Amino acid sequence: MEIHTDFLVLGTGIAGLSFAIKAAELGTVAMVTKKDKTDSNTNLAQGGIAVVQDRTDRFEYHINDTLTCGAGLSNEEIVRFVVTEGPERLRELVKWGVEFTRSVADHDCFDLGREGGHSMRRVVHAKDLTGREIERALHVMAGKKDNIRIFENHIAIDLIMKSSALGRKIEPDRCLGAYVLNIAGGEVLTFRAKYVMLSTGGAGKVYLITTNPDIATADGIAMAYRAGAKIANMEFIQFHPTCLYHPDAKSFLISEAVRGEGGILKLKSGNTFMEKYHPMKSLAPRDVVAKAIDTELKKSGEDCVLLDITHRDRDFFLSRFPNIYEKCLEFGIDMAKDPVPVVPAEHYLCGGVMVNEQGETSIPGLFACGEVSCTGLHGANRLASNSLLEAIVFAHRSFLRIAEIGDTMRHHLLDEALSIPPWDPRGATESDESVVVSHNWDEIRRCMWNYVGIVRSDKRLERAQRRIDLINREIDEYYRNFLVTRDLLELRNIAVAAKLIVACARMRKESRGLHYNLDYPEKNDRVWLKDTVVSREDLWRKA
Repeated sequence: MEIHTDFLVLGTGIAGLSFAIKAAELGTVAMVTKKDKTDSNTNLAQGGIAVVQDRTDRFEYHINDTLTCGAGLSNEEIVRFVVTEGPERLRELVKWGVEFTRSVADHDCFDLGREGGHSMRRVVHAKDLTGREIERALHVMAGKKDNIRIFENHIAIDLIMKSSALGRKIEPDRCLGAYVLNIAGGEVLTFRAKYVMLSTGGAGKVYLITTNPDIATADGIAMAYRAGAKIANMEFIQFHPTCLYHPDAKSFLISEAVRGEGGILKLKSGNTFMEKYHPMKSLAPRDVVAKAIDTELKKSGEDCVLLDITHRDRDFFLSRFPNIYEKCLEFGIDMAKDPVPVVPAEHYLCGGVMVNEQGETSIPGLFACGEVSCTGLHGANRLASNSLLEAIVFAHRSFLRIAEIGDTMRHHLLDEALSIPPWDPRGATESDESVVVSHNWDEIRRCMWNYVGIVRSDKRLERAQRRIDLINREIDEYYRNFLVTRDLLELRNIAVAAKLIVACARMRKESRGLHYNLDYPEKNDRVWLKDTVVSREDLWRKA
């Protein structure tokens, strides 16, 4: 079955939804999501959106905080327009119905939080469920558009390229759509589109411990890589310092805003330790805090550290962090009385599909926005709450770029006349060995956690590459022989993402931001003040 649409949006987080709402002004929009339409990283975002709002704050302060956190790799031009365009995009979200928490003293002003790495209070939030509130409002807004259709429980398999449709290599190639699996029915649909937007989120499930939902399997990055797009800075994996440590808690995040409101990190002995690592102490940037906790745990042999905010009373928590407070209570932890046990967990990917200032990838017709993309904003380390800001700014810029291009491009008429072959299973059969999928899934995640985690070394990375390369070959063979399922597609994608992370980490012979290599403990600005960029052709040549 072939479905024609002007825009195909893969993913229904803030990036995909905000783009789709705007793109609906230009044509029909099909949105594809693996599970329920509200399942996304956006929905789990607790902190908020970093936007200059207070009269004592300045764009330059936010720009400098972002550049400092990015450790020399943030593109200043990108940082500048993202920060300065933020207030207008925030007003747009409010216009669309997002209800942010207002100041008690002045209801016309937002209640502004502060998080690690920020010099001022500028995090606009909806209590501690900002992402959920944004998703709610954007889905309501999208529901009002008759020409937006959302395909739930569908997963993209691969992008359709003009060269594959023609059966020969052409330059430049172009994206024509995607093959998509209907998870429930098992049917593979052909989605044909003038433009494709990747907004599939990050790669959290590549790691054993993550704050991400189960859907974060690097699908967009893996598909773009297989299609030939440039991928950049995959070595920069942000580990959130404070994930709730409890045997019954599934990687529940304790927001950075808790430290912003006075939470202090301590050892189990009660001693503080962050003063040894950074002048901002417990408010240091995430990479510093995560590495400090990792170091202290390795020294002490303890299984967690403590986040102490017991100087605040219950009423404060019910007002500012009701969700976190109630979740901790479920596990017998009263934040007003008890320090919270925490450990680092994989949280955010600062690299991804390389895009320009308008969100265009290296493949014509293919855009990327949100965590799946590498825009130049985050550099070697993302500043807290800059991710939602990046998503709304780049979604808008992508919309403006496509509106500028319009339907005047000659390729549209040519591509619409081109016949796209239907999905061909090529004799594949149903698998009765699902244990192969679960075993490889577990092995990838443990390998990445042990060898490509917060602290790395050349030897660890070499071991990881050998194992990940072998697993990729096994998965490719399995993929060719058996009918596709969601589990198989996700396994295939996390294996590709793991390969890209290891490749970029091995390239960077220094320590910078989120990438720390014991063999190269210092920054090397003379050689490595640049992005690590890889593509399918690059890695094939090196193989």
